Amino acid sequence: MPNSRARGVLPDHLVAMALPMESRGLLERAGAPLLYTGVGKVLAAMSLSRRLADYRHAGAQRPLVVNFGTAGSRTLAAGTLVACDRFTQRDMDVSGLGFAIGETPYDEAPTVLAVPRLFHDLPHYACSTGDSFATHEHAIEGNVIVDMEAFALARVCLAEGARFACAKFVTDGANSAAADDWRTGLDDAASAFAQLYATLPR
Repeated sequence: MPNSRARGVLPDHLVAMALPMESRGLLERAGAPLLYTGVGKVLAAMSLSRRLADYRHAGAQRPLVVNFGTAGSRTLAAGTLVACDRFTQRDMDVSGLGFAIGETPYDEAPTVLAVPRLFHDLPHYACSTGDSFATHEHAIEGNVIVDMEAFALARVCLAEGARFACAKFVTDGANSAAADDWRTGLDDAASAFAQLYATLPR
């Protein structure tokens, strides 16, 4: 993948994705400054925090962080590309102590993280993040889009003062066929992300 840090240059934008298989090499060929974070909230937050620390240590302006990733949906058809401008945690449950589902106790950040819209030609939805690959209705719980990294990335950007944008490609219906459908949809997802990256303002 392109490594701008090795050239002594910190790019003004950064494309964060969970796995290389979600880009199929297309974004590398497009010259995108990529960060593959790994799967789930912990790895996503850790990887992005480390990368943004490079900017902080250099005294540089934080980049625009763009998350491209696959997602599940019970509402939208597989093959749908959407933008997300609101982010929640579907698996943060401290209701036993009186906190609302999705609320992180004693965190100053809002339960719903909202960001300005960047991809104006795409439909916009809220994305609910959790550390599970959704394969049943309980994992959706009324959410249109579910993933495993976006909330964590948005939360790091909020803490670091970086702009954040997000686009998700629906690969599956978050049901019993989700695993097979996700694998089948990766080529189309990569193609959609490469086309969208070409339109990114910069």
